[in-house]
Amino acid sequence: MLTVTQARERILSHFQTTAEETLPLTECANHILAGDVTAPYDLPLFDNSSMDGFALRAEDASLLTLSVVADIPAGSAPTVTLGRGQAARIMTGAQIPKGADAVIPVEETDFNSREAGSPAPKTISFTKNVKAGENIRPRGADVHAGDDILQKRRKLKPQDLGLLAMLGFANVNVYKSPRIALLSSGDELVDVNIPLTAGKIHDSNSYTLAALIQNTGADVLQLGVAKDSRESVESLLQKAVSEKVDLILSSAGVSVGAFDFVKEVVESNGKLDFWRVNMRPGKPLAFGEYHSTPFIGLPGNPVSAFVGFEIFVRPVLEKLSGQLDGIRRTVKVRCEQEIESDGRESYLRAKLREENGIYIAELTGHQGSGNLLSLVQADALLIIPAGVKCVPVGREVDAYLL
Repeated sequence: MLTVTQARERILSHFQTTAEETLPLTECANHILAGDVTAPYDLPLFDNSSMDGFALRAEDASLLTLSVVADIPAGSAPTVTLGRGQAARIMTGAQIPKGADAVIPVEETDFNSREAGSPAPKTISFTKNVKAGENIRPRGADVHAGDDILQKRRKLKPQDLGLLAMLGFANVNVYKSPRIALLSSGDELVDVNIPLTAGKIHDSNSYTLAALIQNTGADVLQLGVAKDSRESVESLLQKAVSEKVDLILSSAGVSVGAFDFVKEVVESNGKLDFWRVNMRPGKPLAFGEYHSTPFIGLPGNPVSAFVGFEIFVRPVLEKLSGQLDGIRRTVKVRCEQEIESDGRESYLRAKLREENGIYIAELTGHQGSGNLLSLVQADALLIIPAGVKCVPVGREVDAYLL
């Protein structure tokens, strides 16, 4: 059997980043930038007030009273130039008029009529001194024209979209979202809205795996459940091929059971590169292609399917979508209990707590690959290396944070 690292590297070597496309800014969340973004102009674009108040010359702050000669709302271009003893009422975000070099907040003046629509006063008085530059956001304080503000292969966050909007980018060049066809396999599976009868269980993997796919920013094509027959499996796989997806992902049907037809159908219409990995849970993992479309077959047990996705499929989807490194970062955790393993590289569910800056890990009960509640309760997957059969209390191991 292949090691986990060998299997992951072999899988990744078959995939390339998707093509580029230009999307409206409203559709770019979680997409990956296909090129660096350079600021076309300064932010702020002009000196502006950071609060509601009065623009003035700082050197006039010692005067008892100033004449208010202008009213400057946000969004207007002031035409006045302030001279000695003059001020202008100004709103937050409004452009600073010529001659002014400071803003005094309205709360620090004698002008008390602050409700919406109230006219500016004729004069204002104040006692607090103000320094040059106070309460002014200078042009270019945030961004200068020509700055590289976002780098290629960055996953766009909500705040990134806000910055792009401020800089006038209505459309953005990104990598296309990968399209993943997803199916489950097994006569025992019924959809969640169908009442259970004898021998049946609800299909949970379709929901878990679809959410995991969407979490990476990829699009999912739900094919449904294939029955335990060559015809049913082949029909769904053919639909995936006709939709020109980037990857076909299945759960169940790739082991050695008498009714596990997925592996057989894939091999008869394509090829399998490998179908077993030296790991726990998730040994029966298949990789190959069906009519030239890449195929990954995950085990049917819910925890095995989840772990297989995180270790093998997530890196593929992140590579397809343009992200630099799809390998999840690990942290060191200290085991609170002795852990036994069977010598395969194992991924065990654990709850974490922090003590003096150190993560302490405790297994979430029985580690059976069908026990989904223990995964729900887990904060991390402890990684027990291949060849290790016992981890003593207090030993540190690597872990993937969930």
